[in-house]
Amino acid sequence: MLVPFLIMLREGLEAALVVGIIASYLRQTGRGAWMPAVWIGVFLAVSLALLVGAGLQLVSAEFPQRQQEMFEALIGFLAVGVLTWMVFWMRRAAQGMRQELTGALDGAFARAHNHTYALIAMVFLAVAREGLESVFFLLAVFQQSHGSAAPLGALLGVLCAALVGWAFYRGSLRLNLKHFFRVTGLFILLVAAGLFAGSVRALHEAGWWNHAQQVMFDLSTWLPLDTPLGSVFAGVLGYQPTPTLSELVAYVAYLLITLVLFFRPTATVPVTARVGSAG
Repeated sequence: MLVPFLIMLREGLEAALVVGIIASYLRQTGRGAWMPAVWIGVFLAVSLALLVGAGLQLVSAEFPQRQQEMFEALIGFLAVGVLTWMVFWMRRAAQGMRQELTGALDGAFARAHNHTYALIAMVFLAVAREGLESVFFLLAVFQQSHGSAAPLGALLGVLCAALVGWAFYRGSLRLNLKHFFRVTGLFILLVAAGLFAGSVRALHEAGWWNHAQQVMFDLSTWLPLDTPLGSVFAGVLGYQPTPTLSELVAYVAYLLITLVLFFRPTATVPVTARVGSAG
């Protein structure tokens, strides 16, 4: 429950911040009459994400067991890629998000003949990206967990994100985006490492990967999966008491590479320069 909650809180907050920045800028610039276009874009983006998620879930349910394991592995790898990209994109974009969005809004109103369609498309693309990222991640989590805890956690995360986004829009919340996305980004990399190792395990169960399957150690006596702490570690970090060599290498290699890149200083391009060159 914790992992879907935190991931959907972050994903939902990204979308809520985008919508909140656009809405507040429209209000501040006397364009409040265009708000219905914003909500249309949000509705279309959410509908697309729900349709894609439901379609993929229905298709996977029809697969035989071996194909289901293969589908689980592919969705898991895709979710890892999406989560990794999301972490590093937000690491670069958090500071300049408001300036980039307001600049894009001004450009859309200046160039487009039909402002309504331009605004709907802008909101739709921004929210749909977050929604589709969430779909692939949640599919991977739901396939590696059972019961109603994961969907409930995801729903609570979305609701909390919506409340935070509303408070941000109303001006009652001042959020340090750089710090928030840095802390949650580190957590997401740990989650993605567990998903990556779990996808390697699913490949083996599907019969596509049979190398390096020797068990490296057995912690089932010290920390079994059926204990509260073991289940939390499994749900959050992808813990397995008897990992194989291939799973352990996948987990450690992913973390080493991504953490080195995550903590490496990056040179940021000034937002004004990007906006100016785009025009």
